[in-house]
Amino acid sequence: MAKKKFYVVWKGHKTGVFDSWEECRVAVTGYDGAWYQGFATKAEAEHAFKNPGSVKREKRESMAGSQQIIWDSLSVDAACSGNPGVMEYQGVHTKTKKVVFHKKYPLGTNNIGEFLAIVHGIAHLKKEGVKLPIYTDSATALSWVKKKKVKTKLEENARTAELFRVVRRAEEWLRTNEYDIPILKWDTKKWGEIPADFGRK
Repeated sequence: MAKKKFYVVWKGHKTGVFDSWEECRVAVTGYDGAWYQGFATKAEAEHAFKNPGSVKREKRESMAGSQQIIWDSLSVDAACSGNPGVMEYQGVHTKTKKVVFHKKYPLGTNNIGEFLAIVHGIAHLKKEGVKLPIYTDSATALSWVKKKKVKTKLEENARTAELFRVVRRAEEWLRTNEYDIPILKWDTKKWGEIPADFGRK
């Protein structure tokens, strides 16, 4: 039986001391410049976390550089018939492709759909008490989530009023809720289309 190890993450989606490789892997996968290391005892790990200057960094990014898909995760994506146009988004389990949620709006943009899909995913997982990573292939939506603010050129009018109400509710949710769910960038070049893709390209 393999000897138990403890893992320290200094730079990642979540930092701290972890007592399983799976938790460490989720914390560093897809994080640019991730820094983490395994230790034989919890005491060593806790000392290293508090004193990062005492640790040699040659092991940094040994796994993150050759990242693999975390299959037990949620993938989200959006589709738009025209941009703007009829917009819909969905969240699916990455491995099984089982649809977890799906929404449709008469007028919207792809980026807004991608943003709402991420926030819907975070809120859903938090409500269910499940800590799965979320994959998105949209760098724009990722930046909006981090800033807790949508920056769109879509005009607010009678046709988009309901969509903008939902957007503002999503922004407010991000501002007033804490979560520790990693939001990861799906690598389309390496892995192909994200499992939540609507297949209409």
